[in-house]
Amino acid sequence: MGNKTVIITGASRGIGKSAAELFGRRGFNVLVNYRHSEEEAIKLVNDLNNQGSGLATAYQADVADRIQVDRMVQFCLQKFGGIDVIVNNAGITRQNLFTDILPSEWDEVMDVNLKGVFNCCQSVLPCMMEKKSGSIVNVSSIWGLTGASCEVHYSAAKAAVIGLTKALAKELGSYNIKVNCVCPGVINTDMLNELNRQDIEELEKATPLMRLGTPQDVAHCIYFLASPEASFITGQVLSPNGGFVI
Repeated sequence: MGNKTVIITGASRGIGKSAAELFGRRGFNVLVNYRHSEEEAIKLVNDLNNQGSGLATAYQADVADRIQVDRMVQFCLQKFGGIDVIVNNAGITRQNLFTDILPSEWDEVMDVNLKGVFNCCQSVLPCMMEKKSGSIVNVSSIWGLTGASCEVHYSAAKAAVIGLTKALAKELGSYNIKVNCVCPGVINTDMLNELNRQDIEELEKATPLMRLGTPQDVAHCIYFLASPEASFITGQVLSPNGGFVI
């Protein structure tokens, strides 16, 4: 029996990169999806192929574009022979007062964060349903649970991902396909680059564990939900947030 295969969207940096590294160390074949960060994606693939027991490859695709997603899935099937897990991690954030959000900005955030999940799930499902096995892990956010001021579009998209996860889990249970969601708290990634040190310290103090999360913290939650240890878990939301939201 060959290695299992995972597609991870938005895998060139941050949470996606850490997830790719973890799945690679656990013997998975890894398709590293990226949109812009080609250099980082290629370096990650080289590292995975040198260190992991599975194979890794990079594929450029905008998850908001269904044609590109379908091509990526077909490439993965031809390269590895199957898809066992998909991690829908690709996402963007924009900060703006609700009254200042342009329709084009709303559409962009929805297209990547929500339509991207729809595209990827629908594209991989035929092969998972055929073999009656698979795991989908969608990456949402604590702001999908609580809402965030000046991020109404982002919060709305991430809340919709949670709803999609729960509804899809009910549809796919009879096919032995698990669908779960991870809602990270404040994680030390590029999304925090616009914050100053004082802002970071305030976020740390507001977190009961007194630190920000790391991409590795989230990656371990993603891997758990995709693993055999979580074989009786579907339609659930796991939020690694250090107690920021309880």
